[in-house]
Amino acid sequence: MGSIDVQELREKTDEELVQDLEEAHQALFNLRFQASTRQLEDVSQVKRARRQIARIKTLIRERNDLSDSEIGTEE
Repeated sequence: MGSIDVQELREKTDEELVQDLEEAHQALFNLRFQASTRQLEDVSQVKRARRQIARIKTLIRERNDLSDSEIGTEE
């Protein structure tokens, strides 16, 4: 799983972000499995995968907060 720039993530739709999040979770699971069986040579990949998940979750939360605040101002 390559690192995706935040700007590229912002251009994606909500559905694409959810799909990317699922893929990132699967990649993290695989990396942890490889690390536990001592097959992972670059252990920093686990850290990068966790941070990528955090980036995606942050963008999803920002969009939800933004849509909630827009709904609140309409009332």
